[in-house]
Amino acid sequence: MNEYSTNQPVTGDQPYRHTQRAPLCLLIYAVGVVFLLMSWGIREVPVIQWVFPLVGLMLLVLAASFHHLTVRDEGDCLSVTFGPIQLFRRVVQYADIMSVETGRTTILDGWGIHMSFKGGWVWNIWGRDCVVLQLRKGLLRIGTDDARQLADFLNVRLASEEHTS
Repeated sequence: MNEYSTNQPVTGDQPYRHTQRAPLCLLIYAVGVVFLLMSWGIREVPVIQWVFPLVGLMLLVLAASFHHLTVRDEGDCLSVTFGPIQLFRRVVQYADIMSVETGRTTILDGWGIHMSFKGGWVWNIWGRDCVVLQLRKGLLRIGTDDARQLADFLNVRLASEEHTS
């Protein structure tokens, strides 16, 4: 879902919203279901009857937490949220962004939320394309399959904020 159309010129007036989905969560859902089924099938073993259901449920919640990544404009800030269970959210004030460029994460960066070997934080759901934000305090790489549009939106937005300041 992208409200910021590629067919229209980039302006800072249109809100940006893009959701990227990833198939990797399906594997985590499957493993969670396997743990739940195994706990039902092997319920005579005392440890398994308590541990496997808990692990299965935790995996299902984790899979739902990393099912998709939504990046959206919220007026004075950019919101980056994993979901549909929104356990992980990052808000970046536009005033804290020093520069924006497109980039690529390394294969070792993978997906999820973590520090990058290149420095800074990575928020990625799938693929290697990203937008690199140089912040006042640190670096943030936001993985997206819409890197060019997001970078263009942010650069126009930052330029319009400098113009009004």
